[in-house]
Amino acid sequence: MLTLLAKLFNALNSDSSHRQISLAIVLGLAFGLSPLFSLQSFVLLFFVLFIRVHLGSFILSAGVFSGISYIFSFAIVAVGESLLTAASLHASFNTLYQSSLFQLAHWNHTYVLGSVVISTLIAVPFYFILNVLIVKYRVHIKTFIDRFKIVKALKASSFYRLYSNVSG
Repeated sequence: MLTLLAKLFNALNSDSSHRQISLAIVLGLAFGLSPLFSLQSFVLLFFVLFIRVHLGSFILSAGVFSGISYIFSFAIVAVGESLLTAASLHASFNTLYQSSLFQLAHWNHTYVLGSVVISTLIAVPFYFILNVLIVKYRVHIKTFIDRFKIVKALKASSFYRLYSNVSG
């Protein structure tokens, strides 16, 4: 875990694109909120391996957001249950359930449907917020933090040596 955190800081401080890091964290959010052995998890994993994103950021954010999903599982189930029990959507879900793709995706389960809806709603604004935060970090915060004496002391620690080894 310490190595993944060092790789994330390495990515934040490197010249790699802030869009790649943001997309990796957002895909980790969607992967972490969805159940592990579900169709959307396999599609997300294939998508992450197919496109160019920072894998360390993806793995770290997937782990963090899977822990967060346990904390907010009641809200995820409540969203899924409210969608599945809405009277206006019964005909749509009955029609969709006749297709094999919908059955394979298991969107008739409250947790799966709730995680898909919540991660979809959160993903777009979270992506743009992360883009702004990473750019602001690189321009302002990193240079400001490097001037503190505590940072200079931390650079003498074993964590910084691990960070230096990861960064090359």
